[in-house]
Amino acid sequence: MTMLNWARRLQQLPNAPVLRSAILRLKAQEFLTPEGFCKYFGVFESFDAARAWLPRNDGFDHAALARGYDEHVRHVFAYDYPVMWWLQHAFDDGFRKLLDIGGAYGVHYYAYRRYIQMPDDLIWEVAELPAMIAIGKEFAAQKETALRFTGDVQEAGRRASIWLSSGTLQYMDGGRLSRLLGVSGARPPHILLNKLPIYEGSDFVTAQNIGYGCYSPVQVYNRASFIREVEDLGYTLRDEWKVHERSMWIPGHPECTVQAFSGFYFLLAG
Repeated sequence: MTMLNWARRLQQLPNAPVLRSAILRLKAQEFLTPEGFCKYFGVFESFDAARAWLPRNDGFDHAALARGYDEHVRHVFAYDYPVMWWLQHAFDDGFRKLLDIGGAYGVHYYAYRRYIQMPDDLIWEVAELPAMIAIGKEFAAQKETALRFTGDVQEAGRRASIWLSSGTLQYMDGGRLSRLLGVSGARPPHILLNKLPIYEGSDFVTAQNIGYGCYSPVQVYNRASFIREVEDLGYTLRDEWKVHERSMWIPGHPECTVQAFSGFYFLLAG
């Protein structure tokens, strides 16, 4: 048998049902170890189904995870620049109340203020989990009058004229922007979303190893339906960009690959 034929047969081996099943078992085992950090595994119908498969854990409400955002305080990344551009325009137009959904202990506030002019009367309210709120208040140490924290997204959403969510929406149970807008009754004029796993295929839920023995379900969105749901609530998609620093590959499900995450800026029409 020629080397070419051997190579072809080796390429076909992972498609054999028994071997493919064995490989997926190994991948699942690795996923549930520290070596699986930041990796994804599984395709599920819902967050509940993903949680039923995952070991019991604290998810993002974990102090060690909460303290792991220092790099985001010190730096901005390529995907932050579209957000800062549109934030500056909103500030210049007189909008002063911002809701940062899942903004850790104010990492976007601390990082962005070195690059854009923030108003003196700005209120930057971060909606977070209890562990992160505690660290955020400690980190601010009463020195940041603009920075506030809350655990009530709906109430804070009604106060805000700008919504920002960077890499958080997909981790929220029922985390669809249209749903959050619906249950809160809010219609903020500006909505900025970043680092979302969006692609052309069908919606699904996967699981991610987020470190320190913690795991989280992750919602992956169909692009067309995601945008349509928001536009149906009176918004116009003003801008979008690719986040090439984030991608998603799920063992055994090449059809679910997300080559690059996405960012969006929605503006309330009228």
